[in-house]
Amino acid sequence: MSEKKSRLAVGSAGQAAPLAGIRVLDFSHILAGPFCTRLLADFGADVVKVETATRPDRTGVRKGPSDTGGRSDRPAPYLNTNRSKRSITINLKTEAGYHLAARLAQVADIIVENFSAGVMTRLKLDYERLRPLNPGLIYVSMSGYGHSGPRQDWTSMNMNLQAYTGLMMATGSENDPPIAISNSWNDYIGGLHACFGIFEALSERAKTGVGANLDLAQFECSVATFGALLVQSAVNRTVPPRMGNRSLQYAPQGVYRCAGDDQWCAISVQSDDQWRALISAMGQPAWAADPRYGTHLGRSRNHDELDASIESWTRQFEPAEVERRLKAAGVPAERMRRIREVVKGPDASQAFVPLEDPKGGSMLATGVPFRFSLSPVLPPAPAPALGEHIGEVLKGWLNLSDAEIERVDKEGALV
Repeated sequence: MSEKKSRLAVGSAGQAAPLAGIRVLDFSHILAGPFCTRLLADFGADVVKVETATRPDRTGVRKGPSDTGGRSDRPAPYLNTNRSKRSITINLKTEAGYHLAARLAQVADIIVENFSAGVMTRLKLDYERLRPLNPGLIYVSMSGYGHSGPRQDWTSMNMNLQAYTGLMMATGSENDPPIAISNSWNDYIGGLHACFGIFEALSERAKTGVGANLDLAQFECSVATFGALLVQSAVNRTVPPRMGNRSLQYAPQGVYRCAGDDQWCAISVQSDDQWRALISAMGQPAWAADPRYGTHLGRSRNHDELDASIESWTRQFEPAEVERRLKAAGVPAERMRRIREVVKGPDASQAFVPLEDPKGGSMLATGVPFRFSLSPVLPPAPAPALGEHIGEVLKGWLNLSDAEIERVDKEGALV
């Protein structure tokens, strides 16, 4: 049991972080829930991750040393998603473990879990059982399909949710097979929506003293992200077209090949003024008089022809030069960068922060994408080892002595 001092949620100038003093009991796993609680930790909350030695968070299971994080116990994705948290291992299947978890819940401000519906009820740690013990508790459930309705018992994963929500048929072009948005879209969207709900619940609790039960369905979060397509379909009684990189609102729009091997630049013309600026930058002022291209509708109808002409121009230059010329003319254009270019680019310090891990060395982690004028967002602390903070948490949250911790351990509460 490590007694390592936890990070203080106070900046160098003495200001408290936005969520300083808020205690979060984190029963979540994989990504959706851990991403939500990582954001809470980034804002200064004391997030205690509950795991078991026999079944740790599956994103932490690894054989051999990490390729990028340098730790044998946790891979790099886990280190980023669970940074600035503390870890405690509890055997929730024993009576002693249940009572210990309930005591922690009694002094927590927030509980987050993203198990399938019914798991927390079977563990006797559902909201209805815990509410009498802690009326101010904010309890967040993040299952795939919610805890009511015909799909509540379904097990969900990112790929399945993208198929079931219809998202795969809103991406790609008309003749493509279903295409998923990569990088666990539903998990990140679900985690962000959960944070919005938590902040609102904290605001209401500050007025009333009463907590809340937030039943979030990741399915609904995903559907909400393409609501405009659903409205369009309902109004027009038509299936929204799959347009690839094109748009219903803007034309021409696309990603155009440039000079070099597999080099591209994205261009999005959003007004007639930008259209005239584009053709001027391309050295094609005569196109301004062509009635086919004078309006958005005309440019959309002749998109294939325009794309071929635009690409014949962009192929003459490297992507950075296309970007420079079009930006100077007032046309939205950005070169396509690979991930390694984003990480090493001049703006990387705005998007990434160094994460120093005494066990794994230094790695680059994603930062918080905004700044508070009054409250600091603290540098990230290392992700915990499994059960690293058992003694620290039980002393800090429950005021247990060493002898009491040893007793609950002997009773089978800790693993």
